[in-house]
Amino acid sequence: MTPLYDIAVVGYGPTGLTAASLLGRLGHSVVVVERWPALYGLPRLTHIDDETARTIQAAGDADEALRDSSMCDYVWVNGKGETLVTIPAHPDGPMGYPSHISMYQPDVENAIDKRLRGYGTVDVRQGWAVTGLDQDDDGVTLSLGGWNADECRADGPHEQVRARYVIAADGSRSKVRELLGVRRQDFGFNELWMNVDTEWLRPQPPEFAHGTQYCDPARGHMTINIGTTRQRFEFALLPGETREEMTAPEAAWRLLGEHHGLGPDDLRITRQLVYGFEARIATRWRTGRVFLTGDAAHTMPPYLGQGACSGVRDATNLAWKLHLVLAGQAPDTLLDTYESERRPHVTALTRAAIGLGEVANTHDAEAAAARDAAFFAGKVPPPPPFPPLGDGVLRQGAGAPTGTLTPQGRIRLPDGRTGRFDDLTGYGFTLVAAEDPTAALGPERLARLESLGCAVVALDRVDDLDGRHREYLQLLGAAAYLARPDFVLFGAATDSADLRRLVDDLDAALAGAGGAAGRVGAAKAAGAAGTVRAGGTAGSAGAAGATGVAGAAV
Repeated sequence: MTPLYDIAVVGYGPTGLTAASLLGRLGHSVVVVERWPALYGLPRLTHIDDETARTIQAAGDADEALRDSSMCDYVWVNGKGETLVTIPAHPDGPMGYPSHISMYQPDVENAIDKRLRGYGTVDVRQGWAVTGLDQDDDGVTLSLGGWNADECRADGPHEQVRARYVIAADGSRSKVRELLGVRRQDFGFNELWMNVDTEWLRPQPPEFAHGTQYCDPARGHMTINIGTTRQRFEFALLPGETREEMTAPEAAWRLLGEHHGLGPDDLRITRQLVYGFEARIATRWRTGRVFLTGDAAHTMPPYLGQGACSGVRDATNLAWKLHLVLAGQAPDTLLDTYESERRPHVTALTRAAIGLGEVANTHDAEAAAARDAAFFAGKVPPPPPFPPLGDGVLRQGAGAPTGTLTPQGRIRLPDGRTGRFDDLTGYGFTLVAAEDPTAALGPERLARLESLGCAVVALDRVDDLDGRHREYLQLLGAAAYLARPDFVLFGAATDSADLRRLVDDLDAALAGAGGAAGRVGAAKAAGAAGTVRAGGTAGSAGAAGATGVAGAAV
């Protein structure tokens, strides 16, 4: 009989790795299906933000993952090298990491892969491709074929795996999306660029220690540091240039010499290919028990550096909701909020990336001159801030900026342990209060939070070493706030009575159409999801209190 997993994850890039690790950490049985026999081993993405770094912290060893990373400013210049705009990186973003980070993707993937293999609940099947999909009321059966990497086809042995839900993270050419018959909306942005990844043979020159977008009408190009020892260069293909000629090494050396004065004595080329920048979003992200994530659900041009970050957001949004549904703590309808929350966010970022791409790819000299004049005159507005979540599992109408991100600083627990907030409180919901909320909440609501694996943190009992969490409460004008596992603000409370309502509102939001039945299910599932005490081990679901006493506050 085919074993039944809780979740099957198809694809083992950043999105699939994150989803598998978070769900494995929460104690679920996960099978990963990946056609390539090993991790890719080369960088495809080079930039993440502090929110993504915080998710990497939850999914793996962040220090190991980011060991060869650096803060990354991003400068846009015209064809003459004159600065149009600078997007600075802040060394300490609100998530506890630099706001813009250049990193080496294999380090990140290796760190997450190492972590999830230690859970004992994640079965990684590399060298297998999905060839068929059949779902019913109870689960999904995936047909697999052994992948022939030389001929890029599934012509090996065949077998099946079965799971209650499937997460498709198998890229822009998603086989799962094809099997589901899901189409994509094309936003009409299509550009071909040559990518050249290199390693420095000498110390990295200072002028390459950040990202630069050259908005040159003759040929758009860019460079970005990959940590401190590697560099990426990209060049737009001009009309008449073919993939074949632009993947020849001499094409790379010619352009590196023309635009940067660099040659084989300076760099070693590690990867060269031509790929397309596109903007497409799947028309639906859920089909029954199957969910599209990452590039399988949406692709965008790279000018915001948010393509991979968006996929990681998909994974963390979906993981905690699947956890609650699988544990019987929420109805299946909770999973509909995955798309209703993520689609508007991704769409806004995609449109912003397209706008930046049009700036970078202005090929008409007169139009480029007018563009430059507008920048120099200060007539180009800055990019809008990232949109908050506007729908889904959020407290409505309470005045707080729900749907925005909550911060992470360093804290010291009463037992003397010091570190990043998430490392000490665990992965899950978090209630942060200025003062011990135990009496205000009472045993019933504390038990409800414990059943969700929610850490309750009282700042009068914890040293807020950076002052970040107290400052955030002051910014909210609140006595407490409640954060979701994906760091999103569910809501805030102004006093004890409002705090009780806040917990009740979370219960109602999770129950959705299930109403009181959702609360009964949560009570029955208390402990079933592996409620974990403070300090969270690698497999922790969260913490009811860092003292290790149910219902107690840190």
